[in-house]
Amino acid sequence: MKKYTIKDIAKLAGVSKGTVDRVIHKRGKVSQTALDKVTKLLEEIDYQPNLIARSLKNSKSYHICVIQPDPEIDPYWQPCTKGVNDAINEYKSFGITIDSYYFNHAETHSFLKVNEEVLKQSPDAVLITPVFHKESIEVIKKYNANNVIVSTINDPLELNGITSYVGQDLIQSGRIAARLMEMIVPKNKEILIIHLDEVFNNSIHMQLKEKGFKNYLKNLSNSNYNLKTYSLQQSDLDEKLHSLLNNPNNVSGIFVTTSKVYSVAKIVQDFPDLDIKIIGYDLLDENIKYIKNNAIDFLINQNPKHQSYLCITQLAEYFLFDKKIPKQKLLPIDIVNSENFDGYTND
Repeated sequence: MKKYTIKDIAKLAGVSKGTVDRVIHKRGKVSQTALDKVTKLLEEIDYQPNLIARSLKNSKSYHICVIQPDPEIDPYWQPCTKGVNDAINEYKSFGITIDSYYFNHAETHSFLKVNEEVLKQSPDAVLITPVFHKESIEVIKKYNANNVIVSTINDPLELNGITSYVGQDLIQSGRIAARLMEMIVPKNKEILIIHLDEVFNNSIHMQLKEKGFKNYLKNLSNSNYNLKTYSLQQSDLDEKLHSLLNNPNNVSGIFVTTSKVYSVAKIVQDFPDLDIKIIGYDLLDENIKYIKNNAIDFLINQNPKHQSYLCITQLAEYFLFDKKIPKQKLLPIDIVNSENFDGYTND
């Protein structure tokens, strides 16, 4: 395929090189006649500009702020930080500054305070993890009012002010967990759904996972699983779960909607006579320890590192290359067990 220069295009369209440059780079005034001529010709020759060269000539710098839970408090977010650092190294030579801001995922005032701080920075875009549903809606409205692009990971929000979401289909994730549970737990048994360390009514990701899990099992024919849901804090998990498992019951499965499934596996090991299957999320070191000895049967990998890296990449390519940001980018739902976890932990 022939490589067309601006000079070639100007000659073919019968306009000046300056006019072609203004049309391609969308700057300056161009008459409608000239615009139509050049645009039509660009379509006919399928002109592809050298985007890297264009970005290097662009003197404008861009600022992206990443707002996520503190990885020192919750280890789930450590891979997310690695993804951010990879993006920083990749785009720093292109005039894109990426800064991280951390909040305590158990405290709404910490989340609000950090977002107020970021808003004062007047960034071009923010990547937010909206773990608090109500508060996230309010801060996103403020970013919108200040023309700041908003992208989210991990928790989807149905809000017009969000440019994009990167993460899994959480209802589908819950359904897959239920399908796995159906395969390993006999019909008509009791299954516990446990939410840990977050306020359920303000946490979309837990609600969606539970919804998918329940919908799948309740629509099964010839089965009658008894599903019970508990929203617990780490401080009362030990007492509550021991109480549930000590009483005569039919508990055969536990679905944990967060990455702290290891806390449940640890307690269940106190009951070696009970055959309880456990499914949860994410490749934390503690979870890997329990999946190695089959105390946890399945983990669903949410790939937080790739979520953050991909989200920043979409924003950077929009600023540098005018590349459209997709409204939604759904990641694969990886199922991990004792046989294949090595393939996910060597990164």
